[in-house]
Amino acid sequence: MMVAFYTLGCKVNQYETQAMRRLLEQAGYTTAEFAPDSAAPDVLVINSCTVTGESDRKLRQLLRRCRRQAPGAVLVLTGCMPQAQPEAAAALTEADIVLGNAARRDILPRLEAYLTHRQRIVDIPSHETAYEPLDIDDFQGRTRAFVKIQDGCNRFCSYCIIPYARGRVRSRDPEDIRQELTRLAQRGYKEVVLVGINLTAYGQDNGLSIADAVEVACSVEGLERVRLGSLEPDFMTDRVIARLAAQKKLCPQFHLALQSGCDATLKRMNRHYTTAEYKDLCDRLRRQFPGCALTTDVMVGFPGETPEEFEQSLRFVEDIAFARGHVFAYSRRPGTVADRLPGQVNNTEKSRRSKRMADVCRRTAEAYADTYIGRTVPVLLETEYPDGTVDGHTDTYVTVRVKTGCPGGRMIPVVITGRDGETLLGEEAR
Repeated sequence: MMVAFYTLGCKVNQYETQAMRRLLEQAGYTTAEFAPDSAAPDVLVINSCTVTGESDRKLRQLLRRCRRQAPGAVLVLTGCMPQAQPEAAAALTEADIVLGNAARRDILPRLEAYLTHRQRIVDIPSHETAYEPLDIDDFQGRTRAFVKIQDGCNRFCSYCIIPYARGRVRSRDPEDIRQELTRLAQRGYKEVVLVGINLTAYGQDNGLSIADAVEVACSVEGLERVRLGSLEPDFMTDRVIARLAAQKKLCPQFHLALQSGCDATLKRMNRHYTTAEYKDLCDRLRRQFPGCALTTDVMVGFPGETPEEFEQSLRFVEDIAFARGHVFAYSRRPGTVADRLPGQVNNTEKSRRSKRMADVCRRTAEAYADTYIGRTVPVLLETEYPDGTVDGHTDTYVTVRVKTGCPGGRMIPVVITGRDGETLLGEEAR
């Protein structure tokens, strides 16, 4: 029986799809990614995201489209949307099985029960207090593997529904992390990315810190690179940074979620730092990791963001000089504090601010890429093209395009000769 997966949202969701895939493959199912032009599967699993109201709208459209394309398939809806909105998810009758985030590991018995009785199943239990025991031994279709080590969030930012979708902070046991990474290394993976819902909160519940998880990962034989996923600025103490700096396999790229470069906006967002504290963290990281890449997410058009506040944010982003910035406009999310705030910014203005902020991020990214020209750096090859070029990444996650006969998955030295936009161009070092 063929089971296809369609994954929406973050790297944690992608990991959890791989874990569900493994559970079904161990039971004898054949699995694949779902594509619009592929043959209709027997079972289609949609792993959902609910970070914005727009995410929910797209999910409803996807469910209707999948039901039309595969009318005979068993349609399974799981992930963050059912967990955050159980009543709304139960009303999505296109789905034959609806599972919350706390029921993912039960996908096999729920699927087999449905196949036996053909009665709709809605199973959305409350979050557990312990870390969910999911694991993988492969990450199909990728040259680097995402490895989940943390779940949940205690922050309650005013725009965010995720604490309701994911529950409170839970951390994975270090020995469990080691065993999974060992399996991945034995499968030939050279780089892993440690991911979580609030990654820097790792250890809040068991007396550890993110440095403990990184030290375990870097000790695994066969792995050459350990990368961190998105980080919140808190909990990055001097002691933690010093321990991270001692790990030679750790990639010197830190994706520090900023959201706004204006203190008044950060306060309305219920973020737990000031711009001065954020800048201090950037300075401390740059001292310990010379030449490191600092990347970020920044939001524009948050409720109440005045033109003056936006200009403050713009200047702050330019001052930090990020190696890459993901810019997005605030999107209203029903059920959050921010959705009820006054001063909602209209879409035209949000679009204008997005463009200006993106222009600043592009310029600083190009300036960072320029620092590589003339250097020879190791590049993990990934995407192959018909013209013989391959895209890969440096340890700071700058994209490099190189002409080489080596396949994806290999690490090779590359002489950087120039750039095209934010992409570096290079030649394989001889």
